[in-house]
Amino acid sequence: MTLKSDFFKTTKIDTIYLGGGTPSLLSVDEIKVLFNALHQHFDLSQVGEITIESNPDDLNSKKIKHLKTTPINRFSIGVQSFQAQDLKYMNRAHDVKQAINSIQEVQQAGWENITIDLIYGTPTLTDQQWQENLQLIVDYNIPHLSAYGLSVEEKTPLHHAIKTGQQKPLDEKKSLKQFEILMDFMPTQGLEQYEISNFSKPGYEAKHNGSYWNEEPYLGLGPSAHSFDGKRRLWNIANNHLYINSIKKGKINHHFEELSQEQRYNEYIMTALRTKRGCSSEELNSRFSPFLSRFFHFNVIKWQKTKHIDQNMDFYTLTKKGKLMADWISSDLFYVEK
Repeated sequence: MTLKSDFFKTTKIDTIYLGGGTPSLLSVDEIKVLFNALHQHFDLSQVGEITIESNPDDLNSKKIKHLKTTPINRFSIGVQSFQAQDLKYMNRAHDVKQAINSIQEVQQAGWENITIDLIYGTPTLTDQQWQENLQLIVDYNIPHLSAYGLSVEEKTPLHHAIKTGQQKPLDEKKSLKQFEILMDFMPTQGLEQYEISNFSKPGYEAKHNGSYWNEEPYLGLGPSAHSFDGKRRLWNIANNHLYINSIKKGKINHHFEELSQEQRYNEYIMTALRTKRGCSSEELNSRFSPFLSRFFHFNVIKWQKTKHIDQNMDFYTLTKKGKLMADWISSDLFYVEK
């Protein structure tokens, strides 16, 4: 924080997010130390949303009550599934009872602004069970849901288990069907799909995520944390030992790249198309070269003809059909120098 205290010279901080790891492992006293330091180094007068990521197995009623004495006002709980077989497949440390207890205890402690993470597309999850998971979000009156199709990263235990035949591989058709169930059901329960993977009741949209989608500057603190200063993307080294040693020497060991206009255009397409707002002709014209704007408007026509993209006045948004292949459409609209 000391080394990065001048990062926000012209930008007011409006959100803080404790996550990208397991901050619920921290004691309440340790969290208070973090906030004391934040107050010393940054202007937090405009901060409205402060989120903590948590795992159900790290939470108990005593800890949750103590967390209420911190500035945290939004709770993100990594439930992933309310099905025992799912949790076992994903090698989660918590069980179904802990998942439900964590939600109830957070609510009983007075938190209303809660978001839950769920995963679909696992071989162990039937469509009926997925519907049951979604119904529990409604039953517990959760105002925000982040739902992701399972992806298997290389060098993970799950990747190894699938490769060696110990676990079943993923079924893409099943994942797409469960994504459709998600898109059809949540809006009927008052949670709007304001971004491909995010659903919320009015007023409970994640403000922090918006900074990524809207190309606003953000600062990441800690090993492997990413930042964006408006022009450059920076990422700290991931190795804990090397990171700590560099801090002791009064510097942050990080890598960076200055984004070209083409890279910024591609990122805008990728993030904007994922949101309910979509891509704006006005923004394309004002933020990028006339060539890139023409490139988009020429290439988007075929997706409009196939009804994957709708145009409403200035904005281009994915249809339900388009959301099923959002990544493919975005990559097709990228500008790639040949």
